[in-house]
Amino acid sequence: GVIFLDRINQNDPTPDLGTIEATNPCGEAPLLAYESCVLGSINLSHMLKGTAPECELDWEKLSRMVSLGVRFLDNTITMSRFPLPQIADITYGNRKIGLGVMGFAHMLIKMGISYDSAQAVKTAETVMRFISDRALEASRQLAKERGSFPNFDKSVYAERAEPPTRNAARTTVAPTGTLSIIAGCSSGIEPLFAICYERKALDSEFTVVDPLFREMMEARGAFTAALAQEVARTGTVQDIDGVPQDLRGLFKTATEIPAAQQVGLVSAVQNHTDSSVSKTCSLPASATVEDVERVF
Repeated sequence: GVIFLDRINQNDPTPDLGTIEATNPCGEAPLLAYESCVLGSINLSHMLKGTAPECELDWEKLSRMVSLGVRFLDNTITMSRFPLPQIADITYGNRKIGLGVMGFAHMLIKMGISYDSAQAVKTAETVMRFISDRALEASRQLAKERGSFPNFDKSVYAERAEPPTRNAARTTVAPTGTLSIIAGCSSGIEPLFAICYERKALDSEFTVVDPLFREMMEARGAFTAALAQEVARTGTVQDIDGVPQDLRGLFKTATEIPAAQQVGLVSAVQNHTDSSVSKTCSLPASATVEDVERVF
């Protein structure tokens, strides 16, 4: 992993309260001493209208979900009970929240956009800019209703004479590993790690199939259990005769997407994220030390 503490502190919304020296375990929430991590994620694959692979973003629905998410996470802080008074003091003082996304790769597929395209990067930046702007609006509205976060006067927002906000930070992008499994969608802003794979749990072993891949293949009458096992065995759909050519371009896995594309997408999202972005940059087994160095 790599993280730049100097850059984090350059963008700290409350620099007078101390230096940020750590993050949460996955790196997407830079935190002051004792500060807590309050995260939630919008499933972007549900923020669409139309039929895959020709869906369009439902901006009105997404706007509602952002406003609801900000209020929900702010309520979470209010209702939480913390194990130490220091945690409560800084959490209530800054009221940082991290509204993020998951299902990004599934959203792209439903829109007919390949993850390794320039359009994917542009879409990521457009969506995250929209979420960031709406989250700021929602936090300012909450400040009118409930008051700003108590340390607002010590923040960069007060220095810039900006309107009060309820939360010192509002957006972040987490990996959403467990959340995305529960929701049945792709994780965070990650590409798909696998289309079909064998999973072992206790004494059981079974084939897991990406739900969107199954849905779109079944819509064409092309899905079979044998095909899923073949994809699981090879780790790719690119050379599977039973998979239509257009779906092969949409269902590329993480190691089939150039590292530069993955880094570029992180950058596009980070441009419109208050906290940070956690993303795995997956490389093929043939990657060299120099390949990793270029990613860093």
